[in-house]
Amino acid sequence: MLLTLTTTHRPATDLGYLLAKNPARAQTFALPFGRAHVFYPEATEARCTAALALEVDPVGLVRGRRGPAGEGGALERYVNDRPYVGSSFLSVAMARVFGTALSGSSRERPELAATPIPLEAEMVSLPCRGGEPLLRALFEPLGYAVSARQHPLDETQPAWGMSRYFTVRLAGTARLTDLLSHLYVLIPVLDDGKHYWVGHAEVEKLLRHGEGWLERHPEREMIARRYLAHRRSLARAALDRLVVEEDPKEVAETDEAPSEPERKVSLDEQRRTAVVDTLRELGASRVLDLGCGEGKLLRALLREKQFTEIVGMDVSLRMLEIAEERLGLDPDGGLPARVRGRIRLIHGSLVYRDARLAGFDAAAVVEVIEHLDPARLAAFERSLFQFARPAHVVLTTPNAEYNVKWATLPAGEFRHHDHRFEWTRAQLEAWARGVAGWSRYSVRFAPVGPVDEKVGAPTQMAVFSR
Repeated sequence: MLLTLTTTHRPATDLGYLLAKNPARAQTFALPFGRAHVFYPEATEARCTAALALEVDPVGLVRGRRGPAGEGGALERYVNDRPYVGSSFLSVAMARVFGTALSGSSRERPELAATPIPLEAEMVSLPCRGGEPLLRALFEPLGYAVSARQHPLDETQPAWGMSRYFTVRLAGTARLTDLLSHLYVLIPVLDDGKHYWVGHAEVEKLLRHGEGWLERHPEREMIARRYLAHRRSLARAALDRLVVEEDPKEVAETDEAPSEPERKVSLDEQRRTAVVDTLRELGASRVLDLGCGEGKLLRALLREKQFTEIVGMDVSLRMLEIAEERLGLDPDGGLPARVRGRIRLIHGSLVYRDARLAGFDAAAVVEVIEHLDPARLAAFERSLFQFARPAHVVLTTPNAEYNVKWATLPAGEFRHHDHRFEWTRAQLEAWARGVAGWSRYSVRFAPVGPVDEKVGAPTQMAVFSR
């Protein structure tokens, strides 16, 4: 079972820093089901290739386990394709061996880890239940050029026909973390099977590694179903938590030829970027994320060294557990201790006075206020602007005027079933100026996302300063 990763980004040997594996020496890692070997067949300034070779021990896999009854069932446990093909074993090996790169971190090259670079991935003997059309349907929407060579069942017996195994090469410009995440999820989807029990923890893995791309993938339902071993309740739970916020298609007529294709940035990501940029411009170092949910903004804040103390608060204990897992905050989560020391999660409500929230430079309230009952708004205002009183508050909420641009949103309905209200720009400004007046804050407003000259941007942001 072999996976190779190649880049021509100069100096190409920086791939070793991104993978946290030295190109100058081969390494071997023990796994519960065998061994993984990492080595570099080539490592020059112009081109570098890292290889992950996985040895699966078929005897070790079944030792101490019960299998199907009968001689056939006993034989199948020992004689199968698992040691030789790309499967969930390879995904687990990638997470264990390339965990730092998979998370998007790099101690030596943090800027490069966040930069799209030319990458190629090749997998030898990848099973595909669905053939080449499925391969293309899964990887081409993610921006990869796909080449696939199908293997015969037996080269000496052409009459037997073709197998379901392919050698697959993907080429594109992407961040290494994105490529690895795509492979981590889609390899077992292609194989349509997993070697371990699939439970609720797999939903969290799917959402974590699918963040930023799965919600937009045209085959997301099939991906969720196969990744979660056709357990309908799990697939339904995963799909319900995917936030699909596709920008309306805008066709711009221009005489200029487009330059290089750009990665489509979701509204969710644009919102986080706008909030982080604003907090940075305000000079904040101690920051609250109120209603932090699963920790997407917290992760973005952790990437910025300016933010020396980060506190995430949510009313849902389950969301805090997910955030802790996704951010790697437990001692075995892989997050360096010095980074872990900058962040903590607390359980609390936005509508109650909380002494733990006092004294911060800024509070971010991102897509939260619209989930509050209107009757609780006054309590939220007092809790944040009267008692906590951070130096700045950065608040975002949907712009109701923009809802007409969502083709799939029926007229008069909210964007999310849990929204209690959605404000127009005039309504947000009236509310914000009223709060700023009695609490002695100033306030300014900014659009987030593509701006339509009639209805504005999909998200509106209010920035309060004490």
